[in-house]
Amino acid sequence: MRIVVISDSHKNYRIVEKIIKEQSSAKHIFFLGDNVADIEDFAFEYTDRTFHIVSGNCDFFSTYPVCDLAKIGDTSILFSHGHTFGVKGSTSHILSAATTRNCKIALFGHTHIPHISYENGVYIVNPGSCSVSRQGPNTYAVIDIEKNGIMPIIMEAKF
Repeated sequence: MRIVVISDSHKNYRIVEKIIKEQSSAKHIFFLGDNVADIEDFAFEYTDRTFHIVSGNCDFFSTYPVCDLAKIGDTSILFSHGHTFGVKGSTSHILSAATTRNCKIALFGHTHIPHISYENGVYIVNPGSCSVSRQGPNTYAVIDIEKNGIMPIIMEAKF
């Protein structure tokens, strides 16, 4: 099962649309905040996919939670924008939250810098920003979840 992870689009819904179209085999789309309006319409357009959305620090009037859980097959995923976990300083708090909830994957954004690590049995993934990168090209993440393992990859949003 392929999932796509997008964060920090900051009013660039066109790049979000291009990512969704490019990753047509992904049945689950995770949007980690900072302009949830950029993803909402696509949830109605692509009814064959499941959208998982959380609010970021710039989503002032959003009704989405700042942190949520999803289960894809046997894999539990904690996902958050990350600002409430202090991810700009360390991933230790989001790792602790994921471990406590028996998650195999912890997703966060907020830093605009892509990151993949594996600690204490948890993949920690930040897709970076799809439109306002603070380090290198604009990016998003693809994660393949199969019976034989989990493979997260950072993809360049070069559209």
